[in-house]
Amino acid sequence: MAMFPMLTAAAAPGLALLTYFYLKDRYVSEPLSMVLKYFLFGVLLVFPIMVIQRGLLLGLGDQELLFSFVTSAGIEQFVKWFVLFFTFYSHRLFDEPYDGIVYGVSISLGFATMENIIYAWAYDANFGMLLFRAILPVSGHALFGVVMGYYLGKARFYPRQEKRFLLYSLLLPILWHGTFDWIILRSESEWFWFIVPFMLTLWLYSLKKVSMANSHSPFRSVFMEEEVEIPSKST
Repeated sequence: MAMFPMLTAAAAPGLALLTYFYLKDRYVSEPLSMVLKYFLFGVLLVFPIMVIQRGLLLGLGDQELLFSFVTSAGIEQFVKWFVLFFTFYSHRLFDEPYDGIVYGVSISLGFATMENIIYAWAYDANFGMLLFRAILPVSGHALFGVVMGYYLGKARFYPRQEKRFLLYSLLLPILWHGTFDWIILRSESEWFWFIVPFMLTLWLYSLKKVSMANSHSPFRSVFMEEEVEIPSKST
């Protein structure tokens, strides 16, 4: 595949999914400059994560369970969580629960998009290979970002349970991601029969979190009041 079409095809799924989740914000949309900033953070995180993962592979080996939940999912999700927690969690723009999802998805898709571009370039990927990656790894990263962002939002707006939700925001994406990787590595030729129900479950679970985050927005009541029409009095 020619270079420009290949790079476009590799980047398109991430940008499409980012647009989808950005537009799912029902009330107050985030500044595009901030969303793209966190997307770029995700892009840049690919390189230090690759170095860390290479070191862990040399030190721990490539045993399937360890690789899936520690070397792959553990490192990738922890580094993204770390950046979100220390740069965005206390930010003034984090003013409704869905914001956590927007930025969780942004940083995750930046990472997935750069990873996809590297894969396309390194393996001279054809359209079929990139379509496969769009449906599975790229969308998977987006949904792991939804889960992470949802629980960061819960922690931010429910301070009495902050520690519990912060723990969920890190551990649940690792669990989903690790399970995804383990199915692909463990099932060999039969992985398709396991990954399809897994992805359908993850999509349904994530979309439910999207709906719940929107329903708990502090701006919801304001918008509902604005949408109510005051009936005219008959004389």
